[in-house]
Amino acid sequence: MSAPAPLAHGIGFYKMSGSGNDFVMFDGRLTPAEDLTAERIRRLCDRRRGIGADGVVVLSPTGLGAVTMAYWNADGSRAALCGNASLCSARLSAELCLSHGSDVCLLTDAGPVQARGCRGEAGAEINIRDVGPTRAADAELGPGERWIALGTVGVPHLIVRVDDVERADVDRRGRELRHHPSLGDPGANVNFVSPAAGHPGVWALRTFERGVEGETLACGTGTVAAALALAEREEAALPIELVSRGGAVLRVSGDAGEAAARGVWLGGEAALVYTGRLAPGIWVI
Repeated sequence: MSAPAPLAHGIGFYKMSGSGNDFVMFDGRLTPAEDLTAERIRRLCDRRRGIGADGVVVLSPTGLGAVTMAYWNADGSRAALCGNASLCSARLSAELCLSHGSDVCLLTDAGPVQARGCRGEAGAEINIRDVGPTRAADAELGPGERWIALGTVGVPHLIVRVDDVERADVDRRGRELRHHPSLGDPGANVNFVSPAAGHPGVWALRTFERGVEGETLACGTGTVAAALALAEREEAALPIELVSRGGAVLRVSGDAGEAAARGVWLGGEAALVYTGRLAPGIWVI
């Protein structure tokens, strides 16, 4: 029996991972952002009926070293910023020659993000613009929790300092805090942080992510928010390394000032896992 002919048609995509936070990504020159409906995004991110991902990205070059980065959560909602998606976007922009050299300005819904990514290298860096200080959150502490802070790194984040992230009930407690009345309708991502067992000076992070409505293997902006909250409370000093649930280490550097953190950089994985083409049926929704 002869082998079946390869699938030569369909819409091309790139599957990428940032420390286990995974994304379906498109070249906007071929697949414009306007083609991505909420239903299509949900179908693409479905881990049983689609490709499976935490979010979807469309990258469109605008010239002068800038690339528009459109990002959606797995539930089809548009999000202003995703740190790990930005890391992956920096890498893919270099791979697709969307920008000149390794430096690129990602035009996100949260504003421009300077980034660095190189072809063939499974890592990248992004520069987060000045980040305001975190503040105490209006939420009661639960068992094993020391403090809860609220901050914004593109999107809102609760940072919950716990004794041990391995004992945190991320699904139950994360879901409860994600919808806390003090946050209003949008809610927030919820990040649980504690010292990483067996790794002096390293912190462990677990995240309940809105839009996914469950625990993800990493959260880039949550990593930045947690690092700054720890630095502000003098539990750690920048640069800080945090290990994600996916096992990868992300590094946050910069200056944590009283009014704002400046020169903040997030470095982490930006792995190109595979490329593929969508069968026509998955797109006709």
